[in-house]
Amino acid sequence: MTEREPKNFVLQAKSDQFFWEGTGQLSIKTFSRGSAHYKTNKGFFAVEENRYILLNEGDYTISIEDTCEVESFCLFFKRGFAEEVSRCLEESTDNLLSDPYRPLHATGFFEKTYTKNKILGSQLDYFSTNFSSMREDSLWQEEQFHKVMKTILCTQRETWNEVDSMKSMRSSTREELYRRVNVAHDYIRAFYNHPIGLHEISRIACMSPNHLLKNYSQLFGRTPHQHMTKLRISKAKQLLNDTNSSVTDIAFEIGFNNSSSFSKMFKQFTGTSPMQYRKK
Repeated sequence: MTEREPKNFVLQAKSDQFFWEGTGQLSIKTFSRGSAHYKTNKGFFAVEENRYILLNEGDYTISIEDTCEVESFCLFFKRGFAEEVSRCLEESTDNLLSDPYRPLHATGFFEKTYTKNKILGSQLDYFSTNFSSMREDSLWQEEQFHKVMKTILCTQRETWNEVDSMKSMRSSTREELYRRVNVAHDYIRAFYNHPIGLHEISRIACMSPNHLLKNYSQLFGRTPHQHMTKLRISKAKQLLNDTNSSVTDIAFEIGFNNSSSFSKMFKQFTGTSPMQYRKK
C-alpha cells in the first residue's frame, strides 16, 4: 500500500482466507458475511458486520479465516484529507474564503472499532452498492469520500464526549485512559471465544486489574466478564438460528469447555435453553 500514489481509493474484495501485513493510509474498514481480525501497535481488533475499524496511517496486519467468502469494503484516505474536511467543519466561511490553502493542523483518530450509526451505515451501503458501476467516475467517488469523512469527524466529536466523561483531572490523562480501556474492550471482542482472563486483558491494556475493572465499568456500564458473556450469547443465538450445529459444537465454538456450562449460562441470560430457543 505504501507504493500507491497518495490519493483516496477504495478496496472492495471477497475472500475466505486472507493475510496481509504492511503500512497503510488512514482508513476505514467494513466487512459483511463474516469478520476480519486486525493487529496494530495499539492492540487487537475483530471487525464484524455491524461495526467498522478506523486505522490511522501506520503498520498493521489483517487476517480473514472463514468457511464462506467475507466481503470487504475499505476506504483509504490520502494524507491531509481529514484535516481538509475538518477545517471546513470548524472554521468560518470568511476564514475559508480569505485563506483557503492555509496549513492544516494534524487530525488524529481514536484507533478502535465502532458501531455503525445510521448515517454512516447508509453512506457506506450506498458507496459500496454503486461503486462497481461508478468506478470510473472520480467526481462521484470524491463526493462520497467527503461525505463519509464528514460523518467520521462528527463521530469523533461524540467519542471526545466519552473521553471527557472519564473521571480524571487532566485531559491528557483522560485521553490515555480512554485509549487503554478501549484496547481492553476490543481485545475482548477479538478473543471472546477463547479462555482469556482478567490479568491477560489488563496486561494488554497496560493497566492493573483493579484499575481496569473500575474504569471499564465506568465507561461501558458492564464488567469485562459481562461483556464477554454478552458476546458469547449473541454469537450462540446467531449459530442456533443460522446453522444446524449441535449445542455441544456451539458451546466449544464460543469458548465454553462443555455444553452444560453453556446451556446454564444461556438459560440464565435468555430464560430458555438453547434447544428451546432454536425451536422458536
